[in-house]
Amino acid sequence: MIITKKKEFKDIIKFLGKEKSVFIIGCGECSTTCKTGGENDVKEMTDALSKSGIKVTGSVIPEAPCVASKVRIELAKNKKAIDEADSILVLACGLGAQSVKDNLFKDKIVHIACDTLFMGQVDKDGAFLERCSGCGDCVLELTDMICPVTRCAKGILNGPCGGQNKGKCEVDNEKDCAWVLIYEALKKKNKVHLLKEIKPPRDYSKMLKPRSLKV
Repeated sequence: MIITKKKEFKDIIKFLGKEKSVFIIGCGECSTTCKTGGENDVKEMTDALSKSGIKVTGSVIPEAPCVASKVRIELAKNKKAIDEADSILVLACGLGAQSVKDNLFKDKIVHIACDTLFMGQVDKDGAFLERCSGCGDCVLELTDMICPVTRCAKGILNGPCGGQNKGKCEVDNEKDCAWVLIYEALKKKNKVHLLKEIKPPRDYSKMLKPRSLKV
């Protein structure tokens, strides 16, 4: 899941400048879960813009605006309302906003209303946790599904640094040391031997941007 947070409304107004009308596009998946681009969020944005004197010509919440086939259908359905707007305001992650721009049927200004934070999971309490860095060289098989690249503040691949103290990270002593968590998890499963397998330096070529993949 892509985790986002709302931008300050004053910044959005600044982005819009002298534009008098806008069409709003939300997100039915990640941003709905993050409460940044769902039905209530689109309504709140519509009300706020209207109070600021900006006309909202319409809105839509594609299931996943980052998927071309899904957003193109919604753009086509709302062509008239989009034509009437000076610009489009996207309440989604950076992927969704770029997808909207790439799939428009005509050139139109696109604005984004959210900041994209990280890839994360949702825990049982509804908190968003950063757990994966998309490094292209996954080591979870060797670490009992605890990612040291992401959960270790230093991204160390071969055990804890010398700064961990009583199981806590030296960078943030409120957080558990990822490598202590990994050790305890492997110990319970009698897999501590996996720690003896020295991992080579990360191949950063697998993270060269921009990346693409054809399936």
